[in-house]
Amino acid sequence: MTRDEILKIVEEQNINFFRMQFVDVNGFQKNVAIPRSQLEKALDGKIMFDGSSIDGFARINESDMFLKPDLDTFVILPWRNKAGISAARLICDVHLPDGTPFAGCPRIALKKSLAAAKKMGFTMNIGTEAEFFLFERDEDGNSTTITNDTAGYFALDPNDLGSDCRREIIETLENMGFEIEASHHEVAEGQHEVNFKYADALTACDNTVTFKWVVKAIANKYNLHATFMPKPIFGINGSGMHTNQSLFNLDGTNAFEDTSDKKGLSKIAYHYIAGIIKNARGFAAITNPLVNSYKRLVPGYEAPVYVAWSASNRSALVRIPASRGLGTRVEVRCPDPACNPYLAVAMMLNSGLDGIKNKLKTPKSVDVNIFAMTAEEKDAAGIDSLPGSLKEALEELKANPIAKETLGDHILKKYITGKEKEWDNYRTAVTDWELDSYLDLY
Repeated sequence: MTRDEILKIVEEQNINFFRMQFVDVNGFQKNVAIPRSQLEKALDGKIMFDGSSIDGFARINESDMFLKPDLDTFVILPWRNKAGISAARLICDVHLPDGTPFAGCPRIALKKSLAAAKKMGFTMNIGTEAEFFLFERDEDGNSTTITNDTAGYFALDPNDLGSDCRREIIETLENMGFEIEASHHEVAEGQHEVNFKYADALTACDNTVTFKWVVKAIANKYNLHATFMPKPIFGINGSGMHTNQSLFNLDGTNAFEDTSDKKGLSKIAYHYIAGIIKNARGFAAITNPLVNSYKRLVPGYEAPVYVAWSASNRSALVRIPASRGLGTRVEVRCPDPACNPYLAVAMMLNSGLDGIKNKLKTPKSVDVNIFAMTAEEKDAAGIDSLPGSLKEALEELKANPIAKETLGDHILKKYITGKEKEWDNYRTAVTDWELDSYLDLY
């Protein structure tokens, strides 16, 4: 989209307000709202903000930063139309006053990884599947963990009480240009999934943060709280963000496809899988960023715990969906929807490229239910486990050379510092479980 096209749409659609959006190191969406009078200044990348006010960005003595919009992300916000006056958004990269890209901008970190892939002859496509829960709000408007239905996998209304909200989410996304492929009730009570078409990696990450924003905004209209927290309720399935990924050659052919192979996979695909397997423990702190993430990654709830791959086995970390041709892809099943998608995709991409550059050998596929294997059987098959806690994952992240290469010094240091503080707060907190278990007994 061009500057002139945007200005024409603004005039035709009577758009008076604009959200200049970006994400912080943790993946939280931020924005600077501007009126129509400031739009041309914004399109020139001259909207300034205080970076020291954003967690993980800058110190107070170097705080001035500028938002450089990606014009292709311009979209009207359907739910923000009031009395015929519309609003729109633009997703931005963060730049320093001298015009250089800011090293702490996650979107720029992903762009660097994509540029490295392009030098190797590849582009990357991504499709994310971010699950979420719809919870009721109490009489004061506070969120609860009371689900608004008791339905299960692929349930129909009237049992699926979230269907009206989900339908409006879909309609809103389609009005914003998303191509919705399917939606359904997930396994757990109150849990849902909306699947939209894959895109190039940068657009897919933009779409993912937009999707999460739309889900929360529309749920709020129904007096519901939508959460992408990985494991909000003990004893039922948590929410994942399975991430389908493929590399394409610069001529547009799928680099993962080889029709002469028994599984239809190319050597590039096998090396890529090997890189994911090798680095999975080292990128878990990015793909699974919360203390709570590791309460989802436990056996028994369909979440991948074990570092293995298979062409069909859903208990493995990496699965190869049945589609071939342009649809040949690798599905990494460990990420959860609380992650910063730009950083998570960058880490997975560079992990796969590590496998390609070093021609890593893919371990033997595991085509049985790993959850049913004994510890001895897993050891004999060489199957490792993902980290069991955020603390363990952070130690693996520090030891992974790909992390510094991918994230850069600024993001890596800020991320680790923030997450270690989060872990320490959790470690020293006194929980309800402790009080219930010990207060009367001791």
